[in-house]
Amino acid sequence: MTDALDTRYVAARRMLEEAGQAHVLYFWDQLKDEQKTNLLDQIASVDWPEVSRLVKTHVLGKPAFTLPGSIEPSPYYANQPGKGQKQKYQKARKLGEKLIGEGKVAAFTVAGGQGTRLGWNGPKGSYPATPIRKLPLFACMAEYIRKTEQKYQAVVPCYIMTSPINDAATRQFFEQHGYFGLKAENVMMFPQQMMPAFDAVTGKALLESPDTLAMAPNGHGGSLKALFASGAIADMQQRGIEQISYTQVDNPIVKVVDPQFIGLHAMDECQMSSKMLPKAYPKEKLGVFCLVDGKLAVIEYSNLPDDMAEQRDAEGKLRFIAGSIAIHVLRVDFVRDLNTRPGGFALPWNRADKKVACFDLQTRSMVEPKSPNAVKLETFVFDALPLCDKTIVYETDRVQEFAPIKNADAPGTPGAVDCPRTSMDGQTLRAALWLEAQGVKVPRTADGRIDAVIEISPMTAIEADDLKGVDLPEAIDPGTEVLL
Repeated sequence: MTDALDTRYVAARRMLEEAGQAHVLYFWDQLKDEQKTNLLDQIASVDWPEVSRLVKTHVLGKPAFTLPGSIEPSPYYANQPGKGQKQKYQKARKLGEKLIGEGKVAAFTVAGGQGTRLGWNGPKGSYPATPIRKLPLFACMAEYIRKTEQKYQAVVPCYIMTSPINDAATRQFFEQHGYFGLKAENVMMFPQQMMPAFDAVTGKALLESPDTLAMAPNGHGGSLKALFASGAIADMQQRGIEQISYTQVDNPIVKVVDPQFIGLHAMDECQMSSKMLPKAYPKEKLGVFCLVDGKLAVIEYSNLPDDMAEQRDAEGKLRFIAGSIAIHVLRVDFVRDLNTRPGGFALPWNRADKKVACFDLQTRSMVEPKSPNAVKLETFVFDALPLCDKTIVYETDRVQEFAPIKNADAPGTPGAVDCPRTSMDGQTLRAALWLEAQGVKVPRTADGRIDAVIEISPMTAIEADDLKGVDLPEAIDPGTEVLL
């Protein structure tokens, strides 16, 4: 062993012993120098004093959710302006367009996942998502940004948070496809931080192999820390960026940069704002925007009591209707301040009980658990909302902006949601509505479904009005595929 490795080993062992995790070095004497370096690098990436605290509070202990004393439904801006709001919405739209046109808005996409749940071998962002071209999710995002740049004659820098699991593959994917028409100098990628998975009974960090910890991403809340630690915030400040449009990669029709939303957020001088989707039914699996002791917060659907989830107003609408769908706008200086405040960056940690394959120290073999055996710890981006002085919630439309791909198709399974089939059906429906608004006759079945497959490239239109002036067919034949 070299002197450098020996020095690093001594320091790592001291850190691990203080945290009660010295077993991580159990196979040290059997490792080659390259494996030792790999393990030491992983150990160095973990905040072990923080781990020691979290094992006590969140692994060996299980934090119980306590219902706050005061919970009220969150107010929100309706998707379309109500009485007396039209002028404000118009001014907000113009402000959003002005900020984009002046190069003050960046796109930020969270893309740390693999396509495993979809049966896809690669980064989730490389999954073919559109109904005709089978355009990858990353390309949907890139074409949206390119169209935005064309419309507003401005640069919209793109920041992509990967994970150590898919970072190299994501970079390679973009390089192979020429960054999907984006300029490479305007695309910045960086991995989020990882956290060890812990044995649910002993609190010991699990090993994936003799020289590798079983690591998991630290949750989408880690994106706000990664933005700062990676230098992305410094890059934004150097470019004069003021607002960050935050989306996740799994939604091919998300408005990557939405001038209406950005304008309302900026007009109200907010630090972080959120889009909401009206819940379709009381126990839909969406967190709910609420006012908790006067501060905006998200309460997970599983923590909102049934009697509250089912409450309705005088018009019969759900009172707690504002579902969280992980679309936000954040001020650059707010993210900077979160990371430089006294005491350091701090969002609350959350416990998730999971099945994690691990390497058993005694049998020296892999264990594939059949039930949850481990605890993963993660932070949530929406937990930054209570730290804001000002924040708004803006309603979006399910058909116009929400067709995520989260689960694999389940043929023959009624009610399968958020899978490639439902997403592509949703993309066709939105395209049909846009075409019908321009007078195109779209074929429908007796029950109202679209009797065709339609795909509109973001390079053609990213909102319905972009189709004005486009050479469109008078009608679409039943059963055909149409790409515009």
